Amino acid sequence: MNDAKSSSATATTGTAEPGRPYRGRFAPTPSGPLHFGSLVAAVGSFLEARSRHGDWLVRIEDLDPPRERPGAAEDILATLDRFGLHWDGPVMRQSARTEAYEAALATLEAAGHLRRCFCSRAQLAELPENRTREPGEELYHLPECLPAHQDAGMQPALRFRAPDRDVEFVDRVQGPQIANVARTVGDYVLRRRDGLFAYQLAVVVDDAAQGITDVVRGADLLSSTARQIVLQQALALPHPTYMHLPIAVGDSGLKLSKSADAPDLSGASAAAQVVAALEFLRQAPPAGLQRAPLAEIWQWAVAHWRPGLAAGMKTGTVPRTRAADESLGSSSK
Repeated sequence: MNDAKSSSATATTGTAEPGRPYRGRFAPTPSGPLHFGSLVAAVGSFLEARSRHGDWLVRIEDLDPPRERPGAAEDILATLDRFGLHWDGPVMRQSARTEAYEAALATLEAAGHLRRCFCSRAQLAELPENRTREPGEELYHLPECLPAHQDAGMQPALRFRAPDRDVEFVDRVQGPQIANVARTVGDYVLRRRDGLFAYQLAVVVDDAAQGITDVVRGADLLSSTARQIVLQQALALPHPTYMHLPIAVGDSGLKLSKSADAPDLSGASAAAQVVAALEFLRQAPPAGLQRAPLAEIWQWAVAHWRPGLAAGMKTGTVPRTRAADESLGSSSK
């Protein structure tokens, strides 16, 4: 498929540079097909961009080959296209951006912001601070490394020296936020021991490279924002504004995720799923809107987009209309 379509001791941010044209993005990881949870993030970021007459870009975050599924990136792009989520410009693929990440690391190294670390995840997981953390959550690291066995030729991880100060920002859905990165996660990884670049580095470098002014994504990434802000400051990069939308959870209360094999959208009605996403985001679409042509649904959604209706909402269950649509096996519209 063709990728192209037409803060003081307290570091404070929350307002993009005035006068910059709006640029938003959707940045999925190709670990599987899109599901309803990722659709919510795509719909919210798309509507915010279109309602503000801005660009909506797509970036494929393909930096972790062990987690990726063959063909998933192409499937994601095809699904976005079928759902009427048409992006602007070429698709950025992080796997082609290694030189940019190396350059950013060199800049940080020269300024004294990096340190080498041989600690393993197993060691860090045993720390009292990490015993209640969720799987996949960034593990807290002490100011100094733990004793580590270094095999010959083992490459260290590169960690960013987290500044011990509060970071404040105003999230446009979740409200005022404050975090001290040094005390919540400590020095965090920018390049892993296996040589792969970490998400925190790539997202900061790529948001700046693409001129992103506003980041709209799921609330599961809210805790990452302070880490990204201090990294932006260290690299002298502009700060986007942030909007963290609620994430969809299943009946068990767990986040819908590709890794948990949440049902994908391949056989679902695009119109019904877009309307379900609008309901999930509390946009109150009119009854019967799912029977309208997809173009009309998007026209209504852009004209009536009010992200503040989801203020303070971090999670939500999948609307019943979606479950009904899946059970009927409705075709796309």
